[in-house]
Amino acid sequence: MQVSLLQCQSGRDVEENLSFIREQLDALAGGERPHLVVLPECCLLFGGHERQQLAYAGDDAGSELKQTLAALAKQYGIYLVAGTIPILADEGRVFSRSYLFDDSGETLGHYDKLHLFDVDVDDGTKSYRESDTFCPGEGVTVVDTPFGKVGMAICYDLRFADLFRAMRLQGAEIIVLPAAFTRVTGRTHWLPLLQARAIETQCFLLAAAQWGEHNQGKRETWGHSCVISPWGEVQAIKPEGCGWLSAEIDLKAIEGIRRNIPVVAHNRFEPPKLKR
Repeated sequence: MQVSLLQCQSGRDVEENLSFIREQLDALAGGERPHLVVLPECCLLFGGHERQQLAYAGDDAGSELKQTLAALAKQYGIYLVAGTIPILADEGRVFSRSYLFDDSGETLGHYDKLHLFDVDVDDGTKSYRESDTFCPGEGVTVVDTPFGKVGMAICYDLRFADLFRAMRLQGAEIIVLPAAFTRVTGRTHWLPLLQARAIETQCFLLAAAQWGEHNQGKRETWGHSCVISPWGEVQAIKPEGCGWLSAEIDLKAIEGIRRNIPVVAHNRFEPPKLKR
């Protein structure tokens, strides 16, 4: 099946970001079906203070951003992992939510980012505190699709192997990862972590990333959108620039790898359990 990952350089202007995505989808039109498209984290709004997310937040039923992205899936006849958008939560905060839409624009499932990026980084921003604006999610998501089971994670989640093991135990064959890794952390950690998660889970990993300088250089992201095979090979990569990274993946490859190295059966540790 065909997969396409969009690498973006999103900013604070929602309409400008949406226009770029539409232009890219116009250029992508056609090809094989089903076609799975993955957008990066914060594809419609990125690079300002996290509190700006609140101005665009809606609830699950009424979010204009959700409706717009669902309409794109229908218009272009694609299965769309719609990056992340803010969805209202309690206590004046929002969830960082990723939706998976089918080619009719219907919602197949969603995932709220579990691990929030509250870290200090030696870059222009210095201190990141997502928990000031975002609520952590409360569950693991694996979505049934006509082409296989799709596990969903977001950016910083990549560092937490238990989440990926939990998705594998729920049947995941493909894991999607919208991301906006910082340039500083991405330079050293991005690719090794992606390959490790793919090898551990024996899943295809589809990681769509933000890239470059955002909002006059106040944020800088690493790019390097990747398609990683369940053997851990880098099947396709886009180190820099905006635009598409496309590849063909064959889920039949998973069967032999899992049969020959049956890590799930061999694992002597209890399955991971999400803390409440």
